[in-house]
Amino acid sequence: MAQTIDSIASLPYDSALYAPDTLIEPIETFADINDAMVEQYKELGFISVAKAFSAEQVEAARAAIIDLVNSPLPERTELQFESTAKDILHTLNPEERQDYVRKFMWFSHLRPALMNIMFDLNLIGIVERILGAEAEMFQDMALLKPPGMGREKPWHQDHAYFNIPDGTKVVGVWIALDETFPENGCMHFLPGGHKDGPVPHWNRRDWQICDADVLGKSGQAAAPLPAGGCLIFDGLTPHGTPTNKSNSRRRALQYHYVPKDTPRISTAERVELFGPGGEDVSC
Repeated sequence: MAQTIDSIASLPYDSALYAPDTLIEPIETFADINDAMVEQYKELGFISVAKAFSAEQVEAARAAIIDLVNSPLPERTELQFESTAKDILHTLNPEERQDYVRKFMWFSHLRPALMNIMFDLNLIGIVERILGAEAEMFQDMALLKPPGMGREKPWHQDHAYFNIPDGTKVVGVWIALDETFPENGCMHFLPGGHKDGPVPHWNRRDWQICDADVLGKSGQAAAPLPAGGCLIFDGLTPHGTPTNKSNSRRRALQYHYVPKDTPRISTAERVELFGPGGEDVSC
């Protein structure tokens, strides 16, 4: 297992970067995603669903993550703690430990509760409908954004982190394991921004879209969700999450799917699309 401390410290940012013009009202369930909703996805770059997973599925996923964070893990698994844990990680008990985790990667296959969500038949049906092809799970993550400290993830396009060809359809799925709202770091989108294609990214507070390119955009939308809700979004849809300034946990699973047998490209080819400086970046 690669266990690391986030090398990026939480830095101040302009609050206007997360000043949505609207709050997205989610549809109720996956069953409500009809042809009109798929067309809306193509136009806006995302769909929000309030009741995607049951309370039992959510609780089982939470328990699995807490267990894994405190267990010996295989080498390929990546567990990253917030920068504030640097000098105190060895002092934390199991309950405290989860509240310093920033992200967790390549772990879902270790627990049935997580595999059941990642390959949920209703979810995969929607993903494949959007992809127009059989889905391949490309990346699994948990993004825990601890209360009172979970750092901002600046505005970016997920495709900017992936060594897959330009033009590949990428579907991201972000699943709320806690209620999410602006104060604890819910997702913010620039609707329709995926239609602009790859946008230059820069190493500033992270590998990100330039703040000026976000501040100049109108129509920003925040997407609060209840626990068990999910967001389905295009890999080029610009999005970001502010710092968790609340006392509430904001744990989320995030999966990315691409069409089966999608080829890979080199890192050099990816940075040609999104700009130099992103050679060694990670979500």
